[in-house]
Formats: sequence, structure tokens, C-alpha cells
Amino acid sequence: MSSGYDNAAWFYDRLSRLVFGNNLINAQVSLLQHIQPNAHILIVGGGTGWILEYLTRIHNSGLQITYIEASSKMISLSRKRNIGDNRVTFINDAIENVNGMDSFDVVITAFLFDNFNEATIQKVFGHINNQLKPKGIWLNTDFQLTGKWWQALLLKTMLLFFKVCCRIESSRLHDTEKYFGQDGYAVIDERTFFGEFIMSKAWRKS
Repeated sequence: MSSGYDNAAWFYDRLSRLVFGNNLINAQVSLLQHIQPNAHILIVGGGTGWILEYLTRIHNSGLQITYIEASSKMISLSRKRNIGDNRVTFINDAIENVNGMDSFDVVITAFLFDNFNEATIQKVFGHINNQLKPKGIWLNTDFQLTGKWWQALLLKTMLLFFKVCCRIESSRLHDTEKYFGQDGYAVIDERTFFGEFIMSKAWRKS
């Protein structure tokens, strides 16, 4: 299994640091303290896998992580990460194709829904939601537009770049928070970064 992100695997992290500094990393790790010891975690679209090393710094053992990534080259990079004594199952596929998984205590998604059109978002969100236990925590990081002119310009540039380079579906930012609301999630923590352009939220499932 591979995806358009195979084309970006070798430069993805360097590009993100060039544009955003450490803000993409800081946004994603800012809510990891909500993960309890021995948690069963689902990571969807984890990219190069650096998040695994940050999880290991918090919990060096006891975590059971299912790591789903459609890009085979991203998976290859992720397998080289330090995971301590945690157990990680790597699955090279799109999340909507993966069935038969156990239920999870925590879901982690970062900039996942930016890639899709509305129909795919609805399908992907519903599939992930079905994997999360009641009272489970969903840590989601994404871009948002707060009315600043440079945000819309930067977002348009990024989406155009990844549409050409990685063949993503999306050409605009969709309102994914409505899906959390429809399924009864409640925000328990939130942080913003990079002039409020990046939002991280911890959602608790009802």
C-alpha cells in the first residue's frame, strides 16, 4: 500500500520545520499528558513517526499502539523510531480499509482531515469514532482560520502544493468539529499555536 505522501516522505519534516518552526510538533505533543499509563492508542496518519518517540518519553512501557499510515515510505521511517518497551503494530493502509481492530482508549489524529473532501471526511470520521471506547479521548490537531489574511493565503498555498505533490483530495479547509459535536464529544482541553492558525483539542467521547 502506498499513497501520494510517498513523494513527500523524505522532506516532509524538514519542510514543516522550515515553514512552522517547532509549532507543528509543539501543538501535537501539548495534549499528550491526557494519555494514561497502559493505554491502547490508535494513531491515524502518523507520518514519519516522530510522535512515537515523544510518547516513549512520557510512557516508556505499557502502551499498546496501532499505527496506521497509508504511505509505505512513511511507515518505513516510522519503524526506525525509538519506541522503548511499548508495543507498536504498524499497518500500511488507509484507515477506512482497516477492520477487526480492538477498541481504543485514545485516538491521535493530526492534520488528517485536511487531505479529504467532505464525503471522505464523513466516512473516515465515522470509522475512527467506532474504534474509540465510550469516555475515550481523541487528540486532534488541525489548522483553523480565525480571520487573519495570512492564514488563508498560507492555507491555500499548502493545499495547492500537496494537491500537486501528493494528490490530496481537498482544496479547502472543512469544518470537522461539527462531527465531534454530532457524536457527543466534549472538549476537555485545547491549545493554539502559530498565531492561532494551529489548534489542538482533546475531545472526550460521551
